[in-house]
Amino acid sequence: MVGVTITKHEKDTRGEYVAHVADSDAVGRLTWVEREGVHFADHTLVPPEIGNRGVAMRLVEAMVADARENQFKVAPVCSYVVAAFNRHPDWNDVRA
Repeated sequence: MVGVTITKHEKDTRGEYVAHVADSDAVGRLTWVEREGVHFADHTLVPPEIGNRGVAMRLVEAMVADARENQFKVAPVCSYVVAAFNRHPDWNDVRA
């Protein structure tokens, strides 16, 4: 897989993780809204140009790692994030 760099952007109670793929100008995004210390992962988007490279999973993994490091819970709302959490019971420590 080509290199993927994930950055986090946040403002007030909203934010997103953005995946930058080394060989493309397209970016993937996982957006969230925070309410009472819980980050509701509400949308994941990976354009076709960078699809089928594991980018969406890398975005979810970044959110899980961030939740562990910064002590918040994740509420999967987006169907992709729900499916990812269901495949990874080891993430239940951060699941709201």
